[in-house]
Amino acid sequence: MNSAWSYVRGFERVSLCDWPGYNTSVIFMGGCNMHCPTCHNFTMAWSPDQIAPVSKDSIMRFLENRVKWIDGVVVTGGEATLVPELETVLRDLRNLNMRIKLDTNGMRPLVVESLLNAGLVDLFAVDVKGPWELYPNLSGGTHQPEEARKNLTEIFRLAQASPESFMFRLTQVPILTPQHIETARQYLPQGFTLKLQDYVPPRRSHAETDSETRRMSGDMVAGPHSTGYSESAQSQRH
Repeated sequence: MNSAWSYVRGFERVSLCDWPGYNTSVIFMGGCNMHCPTCHNFTMAWSPDQIAPVSKDSIMRFLENRVKWIDGVVVTGGEATLVPELETVLRDLRNLNMRIKLDTNGMRPLVVESLLNAGLVDLFAVDVKGPWELYPNLSGGTHQPEEARKNLTEIFRLAQASPESFMFRLTQVPILTPQHIETARQYLPQGFTLKLQDYVPPRRSHAETDSETRRMSGDMVAGPHSTGYSESAQSQRH
């Protein structure tokens, strides 16, 4: 079995927008259990074998040398909860006394619960795509309404018990109306807010449009502060 580190397909050395209030590094895991038509990290999510892995040594060496300036690490994807033995990566980061945020679509609540109970993640950022009935469209046909409802209901249960460890967000993709967004907001446990993220379309053939203006959190970036990703920055911006 491959090491969990072998699933890393990107590393952003410094990010100021992926975890508000923190200077972070971002680790991108290849592979995803959704096929969202509005995805920006599409090659990394759906065809990770087309991207060279980023070595554990290069990431750990960078973090070790900058532990005084990096407040934490964001682990994202793709969908990081798909990675076998993901906890080995998180434990290595913990050994550097790094705070850890993990981005997830919430479709693997048992993995989230295990990581939470092990104390390996400080904050789970959970994407609520929209109303249950739209999940087949929003996920690219990978998840049906009842499956989405069941999985996220389990996530909400965990959040109620550990409210400091969860945040919820929704990207305002074109299919969603204000009423859809309000419906999704009502799913959240009492006391939680739904962070709305503006939608800016990706540049690629299967996207609905090809204009884009800026970066949103959790997208890979190619440039002087990143390593291990082969697509251009233009193809990755929300």
